Amino acid sequence: MPVRNEANFIARSLGRVLSQDYPEDRLEVIVADGMSTDGTREIVRSLQAGRPNLRLIDNPGRIVPTGLNAAISQAKGEVIVRVDGHCEIEQDYVRRCVEHLSRGGVDCVGGPLETVGDTFVARGIAAAMSSPFGVGGSAFRTTRGKTMLADTVPFPSFTRAIIERAGPFDEELVRNQDDEYSYRLRRMGAKILLAADVRSRYYSRNSLSSLGRQYFQYGLWKVRVMQKHGRQMQVRQFIPLAFVVALLGSLIVAPFHPAGGWGFVSVSACYLVAAAAASLLTARKAGWALLPLLPATFATLHLSYGAGFLVGLIKHWNRWGDRETNWGQGRPQVPGVKQV
Repeated sequence: MPVRNEANFIARSLGRVLSQDYPEDRLEVIVADGMSTDGTREIVRSLQAGRPNLRLIDNPGRIVPTGLNAAISQAKGEVIVRVDGHCEIEQDYVRRCVEHLSRGGVDCVGGPLETVGDTFVARGIAAAMSSPFGVGGSAFRTTRGKTMLADTVPFPSFTRAIIERAGPFDEELVRNQDDEYSYRLRRMGAKILLAADVRSRYYSRNSLSSLGRQYFQYGLWKVRVMQKHGRQMQVRQFIPLAFVVALLGSLIVAPFHPAGGWGFVSVSACYLVAAAAASLLTARKAGWALLPLLPATFATLHLSYGAGFLVGLIKHWNRWGDRETNWGQGRPQVPGVKQV
C-alpha cells in the first residue's frame, strides 16, 4: 500500500486488508508511507499491535511509484497485490485474485471499481466518474458483472514472475504510472483480467477543486506516457484536449474575426447539450438529487484533463525522443517464497 497523508481513510482501507479471509500466515502487508504529516503513520503503527505480518516502511520519494518499488523490493510473496489508501477491498479480494492467477493464463488480475462518496458533492463526483461520458470507455469503471481481458485494472494483483520480467514502476510518472505499467505488460504478451468477482470501492474527491487538480495531473502526465509508448493511446484520450484547444483557439480569434466568437458559442453549446443529456442519464441511475451537480462535474473532469494535457505538451515539448523508463534504484529483487 503506497500512501501519503491518508489519515481520514487509512484505518478503513488498511482495516479491510487486515480482515482478508486469506490465511494470515501467508499474507504479508507492507505500507509504504510517503513521509505523511497528518497522523497516517501513527494510525498504521497503532494497527501493528499483535500483527507481525504488518510492516510500515518509509517512502522518501513521496509518490506512488517510488512507494510501490520500495515495497516490492522488500516483499517475499510470489503474488503482489497493490492496494491504495483511498479504497476498500472486499474481504475475499486477495483470495479471489490468487485463485484467478493460480488457474494460469493471466498475469495480472483486478476487478470493476465501485466509486462512492461520503458527501453530496462526492456522490456527484462518483456518479460522473462511473459514467462513460465522464471517463470514456474505461472498462473497470463502467462495466459490471462481466469477466474479460482488459487494458488495465485498478488495485491489480501480479504474479512475481511478470513483475520480474517487466521491471519496477516508472518513478518519473507522478500520475499514470499504472497505465504505463499495464501497457508494458501487454506489450510483453501478458494478459490482464478484469474479474467480476474481484470487488473494491474507491472514495472519490469531495470537492470540484480537488477533482480538478487530480484530473489536471492525469492529463499532464499522460503526455509523458504517450511520449514513452505512443501506441497505447486511444482516440478518446485526445477528446478533452481537442475540446480545450477549440475553446481557447476560438477565444483568441474572437477579437479579430467574428468566426472566433461563433466558434466559441458553437463548441460550448454542443458540449452543454451533450453534458445535459449525460447528466439526465446518470441522474436516472444515481439519483435525481445529483442532477444540478453533474454538468459542472463533467465539465471539471474534461476541462481539467484537457488543460493538463495541453500544459504537458508545452512542458515536455522537447522530450519526444526520451522514452527511457526511470527505474530508480533498479529492478526489485526478492526471494521466491510462496506467500502473498
